[in-house]
Amino acid sequence: MSKSKQPKPGVFLLAALSSLRTAFLGVGVTSCVVNILALTGSFFMLQVYDRVIPGRSLPTLVGLGIITATLFAFQGILELIRTLLLARVGQSVDERFSQVVFRSFVIAPSKRHTSQSSLQSLRDIDTVRGFLSGPGPTALFDLPWMPFYLGLCFLFHPWIGAVALAGALLLVGLTIVTELRSRGPAKEANRIGLERMTLAEATKQNAEAVASMGFGNRLGERWADINARYLQNQLHANNVTALLSTVSRVVRLMLQSGVLAVGAVLVIRQEATGGIMIASSILISRALAPVELAIGQWKGFAAARESWSRLVRLGEMTMIERPEVQLPRPVEGLRVQNLHLAAPGSTTPIIHGVSFELKAGEAIGVIGPSASGKSSLARALVGLWSPLAGAVRLDGAALSQWDPEELGKHIGYLPQDVCLFDGSIAENIARFDPSASSEMVVAAARAAGIYEMVVQLPEGFDTRIGEQGAILSAGQRQRLALARALYGEPFLVVLDEPNANLDAEGDAALAHAILGVSRRGGVAIVIAHRPSALASVDKVMVLANGRLQTFGPKGDVLGQTMAPVSMAVPSYRLRRANEGTAQ
Repeated sequence: MSKSKQPKPGVFLLAALSSLRTAFLGVGVTSCVVNILALTGSFFMLQVYDRVIPGRSLPTLVGLGIITATLFAFQGILELIRTLLLARVGQSVDERFSQVVFRSFVIAPSKRHTSQSSLQSLRDIDTVRGFLSGPGPTALFDLPWMPFYLGLCFLFHPWIGAVALAGALLLVGLTIVTELRSRGPAKEANRIGLERMTLAEATKQNAEAVASMGFGNRLGERWADINARYLQNQLHANNVTALLSTVSRVVRLMLQSGVLAVGAVLVIRQEATGGIMIASSILISRALAPVELAIGQWKGFAAARESWSRLVRLGEMTMIERPEVQLPRPVEGLRVQNLHLAAPGSTTPIIHGVSFELKAGEAIGVIGPSASGKSSLARALVGLWSPLAGAVRLDGAALSQWDPEELGKHIGYLPQDVCLFDGSIAENIARFDPSASSEMVVAAARAAGIYEMVVQLPEGFDTRIGEQGAILSAGQRQRLALARALYGEPFLVVLDEPNANLDAEGDAALAHAILGVSRRGGVAIVIAHRPSALASVDKVMVLANGRLQTFGPKGDVLGQTMAPVSMAVPSYRLRRANEGTAQ
């Protein structure tokens, strides 16, 4: 079977725009009618000054008033519809990107290292939706009608058109200046904002360490410095936008008065009527209003543009093409072939040319000194990190050939840092599968040796554990995460430091769980620093500096006391014990 193809760049952008095409088409058609109806005021004044007043005809005035009121009413209704359509577009963008953003929380950290705040993408959705639901997009839809209004000004009189064109060019120039002057401060403010949010999140996650060791004030000083720079850049961006917005409004008012003055000259010279003079003043105001609005909304537009770009990049990064053929459940074994591995976003190898093979029913322990690549290997084995070279195969098929959701059903993974979710114990064990049966949940709990612990709780499996399992001890959280790893009897079970917080009873339950995986024909891999975690394994692998040093039967490997790397775990413990006795 061939490897699943990666989506081509731009595919997600085209898909996103295609899904919004109908809504934008509706907004465009509505804007077309609105801009035509916007001529109502100009032509009403033209008819009043050129027909009603000279003819002293009240019935004509009444008729014009009724027609004008009706057209204004339609214009108001259509503008309301356009606003509601834009709000719906904003909601559609949220719906389109929300799943992408949530998927990125699962996929992106394993695909690429980033300094971006983990919640930045959520704020990006809010920014884009807020801009689309506001007045900013109406200016973008009205701007293409400026040449139409300027053309009408030229029809009134060339001099009126020339003044209107000069004003339009001046305001367009101000818009370009706004873009050039605000882009830099906006980007810098966004960068500092990410730094600010990252510090806030890190402080929240490590609040206990910060409070207990008393360096909260020093972090507070760092926060104050970042916050001051953030506010300074925001203020600078605001000042630029406010200044240019004020200048554009003054220019528009001056141009409106200038058109009146030119019209008055033309009336005096009998080259235009009074109606043309008043109508052209109203028309130029309408023609230039979108430019003024665009300048006023430029900060929001710039922020939405940056957020949209990040969301599109995120969508491209998290797009996955599903394989056409679903592979069967693995039953034979695991094979690692000449694996070279680097952290996401890096090309510096952590694992160098590791190869080994495990048959169904085998369990191995992986030991080695710190920074030897053990946890990195675990991430590669479960498909979190993609190899630089080589492959990890289940039943001969590379992990990249599997649908990620399907692959997850055959893998049990207990990471070093145990993370649980706010919900019941049963939901956490069942990986929040709504169709999970009670039998499967209980079986996983028994396999992990936590059944008795759970049923002693007042609400048993329905007990809600709070955020990160707040109501549980560290050992209970680790054993609950072990039950989650064993749920559904996955073929490959990878446990990274599974006994870090376990007592003697927990160690015994862990050994029983590993033995259970082997007995049912699965493959178990245990990353360990404590020898007690190796009680139920058949073989031991020793890693050092990302290279496989020794791999073989447990007794043979642990018996090689002359090999310093292989004895990194047990001899270190023994030396510490001997030193304590000597003291």
